[in-house]
Amino acid sequence: MLSDENDNFVRDFEVMPDMTLAAFHDFIIKSVGYDDCMASFFTADDYWNRQREFTLMDMGDGMGGEDAPIPMSDITLAELAVADCHRLIYQFDMIADRAFYLELVNAAQPNNSLEYPRVAFENAPVPDQYDPDAVSSDEGSIFDEMMGEFGEFDGDDSYDDEY
Repeated sequence: MLSDENDNFVRDFEVMPDMTLAAFHDFIIKSVGYDDCMASFFTADDYWNRQREFTLMDMGDGMGGEDAPIPMSDITLAELAVADCHRLIYQFDMIADRAFYLELVNAAQPNNSLEYPRVAFENAPVPDQYDPDAVSSDEGSIFDEMMGEFGEFDGDDSYDDEY
């Protein structure tokens, strides 16, 4: 899970495929320490364009329709994966249109010695739930930090990549 508000913010979650989006919402809120809030998940394409919406409450007006939002409790992560929906946008602030970006990056057998769902990796403080302008103490980008290690060979003429 990433945030466009802080390049350093990263959370890797390990979850079970039978988890509903409603349970995933509860887990995300708890893991980032946010107060419970209205939220929606959206499936996203390769360019993070929002597609199908999944809401906390059933917003159906009885009309059904192909584009009608689906309640989070009615769909599991496995159903999304089978439908080839590997990217989700989790909109936690409807008024300011703030969101987290999630992508399925790996599927593996569960480890019986671990309890799921769980946060497997975290970096940087969580963006403030109510103040999008609140600045975190972390500067820079985790991407830049990680890629900085590859710059060690820049300008080093003594490095020979041939044997």
